[in-house]
Amino acid sequence: MIIQAKQAVVDGSLVSDLWIEVSNGIISSVHSGRHEKPDKIADGVLIPGFIDIHCHGGGGHYFSAVSPDAIAKAINAHTKTGTTSLVASLVTENITDLKVQIQRLVPFYTRGEIVGIHLEGPFLSHARCGAHEPTLLIDPTVPLLQELIEVGQGAIKMVTLAPELQGAQDAIKYLASAGVFAAIGHTEGTFQDASLATDNGASIVTHFLNAMDKEDSEGSIANFVLNDPRLGVELIVDGHHLAFSKVKEIFASIGSRVLLVSDAMAAAGNGDGKYTIGALPVEVDNGVARLASNQKLAGSTLTISQAFVNLINHCGISLPQAVHATSVQPAKALGLNDRGSIAVGMRADLLSYNSATESVTVIS
Repeated sequence: MIIQAKQAVVDGSLVSDLWIEVSNGIISSVHSGRHEKPDKIADGVLIPGFIDIHCHGGGGHYFSAVSPDAIAKAINAHTKTGTTSLVASLVTENITDLKVQIQRLVPFYTRGEIVGIHLEGPFLSHARCGAHEPTLLIDPTVPLLQELIEVGQGAIKMVTLAPELQGAQDAIKYLASAGVFAAIGHTEGTFQDASLATDNGASIVTHFLNAMDKEDSEGSIANFVLNDPRLGVELIVDGHHLAFSKVKEIFASIGSRVLLVSDAMAAAGNGDGKYTIGALPVEVDNGVARLASNQKLAGSTLTISQAFVNLINHCGISLPQAVHATSVQPAKALGLNDRGSIAVGMRADLLSYNSATESVTVIS
């Protein structure tokens, strides 16, 4: 198949008149110029598919759902808008229920419908638990993580932990040795806690400046994150978790390390109303999800497609930078070496971005 584009983002630059050849879902060649008889023509800028490494659900459903059909609908709510690689995130539950939820997701991983499972909990700080049931939070242990990873049959790719918890540093060492990415998040930790965690193998920060100290001062965890180049940094760009002006400021400082995530809950693509996260009641009003009990933010209703548009239109980030944050850097952060850019040998996960209509169309 030949795909023609008037413009495309390649190697961090916006280029004109490009055509690519796709064979068996893989980019087999990339050429400048115009092909005489392309099979498809991108109506906007050709960009790689979005990669979302932190997403809890969508389309009215969660990835913790009992029904495979409900899980499939949650996946579709994101893939139809351009998220071509998706990690299914699970919130804090008791360990027995969490194992069952992991088991239900394994077939979706085996079939390639998701690229992994992310455990956001139960190894989180009580003081920074956000939309997680505080009575279910526990300290991590290596034997428990071994059990969970065994249940996941290779599907568990990332675990978020508060690095100050008892046993957290040993847990991070174990995760790194097991090929699972350890993420720092939902934490009351300090500069020193984050530094030790990173030395021990942590490589990602879960939704930076949410569920952690926002103060960038000497000795703070935010200060460490902004100054250590080893960490990939998640941002939720919905204008509620962080002001757009703050996102712009972060990009000016560490833009190459930023990766956009949706942190989407069930309302993504489904509209306002009453929902739950785990057992916690959530109210979604005007696209903003908050816990009914205390009005704290409870995930987002984003897709990466909308976050991408927000980044360009509201934060003033360039198109190549936005592609880096939604495709290149997420692929790097999760070790997905076969996707995330337009290059020979990469998966042909391709989108067309039309700036005039602020829309994204799936090309292949």
